[in-house]
Formats: sequence, C-alpha cells, structure tokens
Amino acid sequence: MCSSPSPSARRWDGSRASGPQRRSLRIAPDSASRLLRCGQTSHCRACGNAVEWYLGGDDRPVQLHPHELPAILVPEPCRWHVSRGIAHPAGDGSSWCRLAHALLCPAHPAPSAAPQLSELRRSLAVRTRRLLDAGVLAPSATPTAGPPPGEASCRPDRPVVQLLYVRYLASRPVDEIQCVAQTRHRIRCTAAVLSPSALHGVWTMVPVSAHCGQLALPSDVMAVYSLSALPYQEQLRWRAQRCEQHAAAPTAGDLFVPDWEPFDPLRHHEHIRTRLPTHGRRGHGTW
Repeated sequence: MCSSPSPSARRWDGSRASGPQRRSLRIAPDSASRLLRCGQTSHCRACGNAVEWYLGGDDRPVQLHPHELPAILVPEPCRWHVSRGIAHPAGDGSSWCRLAHALLCPAHPAPSAAPQLSELRRSLAVRTRRLLDAGVLAPSATPTAGPPPGEASCRPDRPVVQLLYVRYLASRPVDEIQCVAQTRHRIRCTAAVLSPSALHGVWTMVPVSAHCGQLALPSDVMAVYSLSALPYQEQLRWRAQRCEQHAAAPTAGDLFVPDWEPFDPLRHHEHIRTRLPTHGRRGHGTW
C-alpha cells in the first residue's frame, strides 16, 4: 500500500492551510519588547507577501522577510538578526541571517547590492501577480501630477504629530490611527485612538526647527497636530497607540508595533505641510 504525500501546510498565497492551535499567551516581565511574538506576522501593503515586524534598536519598526537565509547568500551590510524580540542590522556570527523585506519587495526597484537574491525576489513577484489576478491585492495607484490646489492641506495622509515634546510622523491620517492591542478574539482592535469621547489635539503652525543637530530647512513653519496640551497620561496613551478601552487594560498584549516614526525634517521633507488643514471635509479642523 502506497502512502499519499501529506498536503502542504500553506496555500498558494502563503496563508496557512489550517488554523494554528489556540493557546494561552503571556508576556514575560523581563521581555525587551511587549509585542506578542505570534502577532508580528503581517503582509506587505505593496506586494501582499508575508512579512514579520520587529522593533529595531532605535525603537523604529523593522519589516523583515519571515524566513532565515544562508548568510553566504546575503551581503554583509544587508544582514539582520533578531535577539529577544529586537532586530539588529548586523549578522550574529552564525551561518544564517534575516533580511529586510525592502530588498525583496517586488513593488520596489530591484537593488544592485544583492543580485544573488534575484531568484527569491522573482518567486515573490510571481506570488504578487497571482494575488493581483485573484483580486486579493489591490493594484497600487498610479502617481498623478499632484492634488488640486488646497487639497493636500485638507487632510494630510501622513501628518506630523507632536506629543511628549517629540515630533512623530504618523503612517495614516490622525482620525484613522488604529489601536494596536489584541482583543479577546485574538485579532487586532478595530477602534481608533482618536475616539469621539477622547480629548482632541489641535492643528498649529510651528517652526521647522533643526533636528538632532541638523541645519534648519528653508521652510519657516509647518503644520503639526499638537497633543502637548493634553494630560500626560493621555499623551502616553497616544504614544502606545491604544484606544481608551485598552489603555485602561495594561495587561492586554500588543498585536502590532505602533506606527510612530521619529520625524526628521530632512528625511521626511515631502510630508511637511505649510498650511493648516481646512475645515470643509470633516466639519472641524481638530483632527
């Protein structure tokens, strides 16, 4: 009697063929990151392939390829390793290493630093094409000549937010920033950080000051969503990117890393807005 081969554990799009066994998860008190390890798996918004998120040494989110690769195939400057939930941009001396997803993402131009990874990059591109053909992944929008006059200042896609005396670049509009906590159904909370009952910040014009010893830019002022007038605990809630319900439940784990990115006026100059958002779209200008 011939035994039939066992079916693959994953479908053609990379998702699991069967749901993982549910188990109780706990966060170690001495963990360097409060992020639940099983909650770091996600999908790239540009290509749809699986990725894993980690916190870097500078507290910035890092997007890594979900599988380890032989270190001999990856150039030394492109190697990453993970230690205690923190991603470090260097090898750990072993024969295996991690790789940043940006080097493999089919939605970005192929880098010349690692031509030996072209085969893996090609396989991800094939999967992206199948996701597009199946309608699972929406095609990226074609860049246009620019928004109509005044439209860009109406609702910044990536606003600059000031809280705890630090400026951050948000990944989405202020009213769409989503809570990162895990619910009882083991999914990400769908509530927004800026709820109708929460204290709102204000849009204000501030000088484009130097950052980390850099020279000031030619622009004089920029639009910033300021939370500085809010109570300290409320600013901590924003920094942790939690809704009001999960802010009162500190034992709930984080299912995703916060979207905050320290604002650098030189690196993020294209997100600088020199006009305040208008009041016409949402009915008020406090978001």
